[in-house]
Amino acid sequence: MSEMSRPPGPVAEEPERAFFGRRKGKRLRGEQERRLAELLPGLRVTLPPDDRPLDPRTLFPDPPGAVWLEIGFGGGEHLAAQAAAHPDIGFIGAEPFVNGVVKLLAAVEARGLRNIRIRDEDVTALLARLPDACLDRVYLLYPDPWPKRRQRKRRFVSDASLAEIGRVLKDGGLFRFASDIDDYAGWTLVRAARCPVLTWTAQRALDWTNAFQGWPGTRYEAKALQAGRRPTYLEFARLPRGCESSA
Repeated sequence: MSEMSRPPGPVAEEPERAFFGRRKGKRLRGEQERRLAELLPGLRVTLPPDDRPLDPRTLFPDPPGAVWLEIGFGGGEHLAAQAAAHPDIGFIGAEPFVNGVVKLLAAVEARGLRNIRIRDEDVTALLARLPDACLDRVYLLYPDPWPKRRQRKRRFVSDASLAEIGRVLKDGGLFRFASDIDDYAGWTLVRAARCPVLTWTAQRALDWTNAFQGWPGTRYEAKALQAGRRPTYLEFARLPRGCESSA
């Protein structure tokens, strides 16, 4: 990555085992470079230099009543649509892929979105620094499926990651997952079923085929539908503390 195309800011805090692939795709153009240099520093989520927890409400000039996190926002279309529809909610988007970040920055600039903050490093370090019960909603939409058996350890969904998501969600908070890969949907259901703090909200057999309420869609979903793949939509609620299951 050239000095011109490297996003300004701290050195990457990547874990030993990254859950993402490339950090950069096509060469950035002039306006993309400008947004990266001018807009990202003011929106970037950085961690305190010590081990203090990071209250996500303090990332916004006017502390919002609720904060939602999207893990791996891709091109940012879902995140931007949700932020525009809910200006009273604070949104944190985590995405290490530079080309995805610049797409979201373009939407932020064009739509005047003031309630978005961006974590352009791996999200695991951020999750570890968030205090208990600080988020109202977490999205994981069309994550990299890492389809080969030897790659599956790189899937973001794991017993450990679901435990962390459950920890940072408020009681009754929602974790929403979508994928067009049946194997990954099944993988997630199995691990969520044994997570003692999460419960699947489906009430009927076809709930998993219905998009979430207020769902704006994503470009990955459009590609899946065009290819004839049916997406799966899973929603889990955080059980009240003290009422965890024995799973």
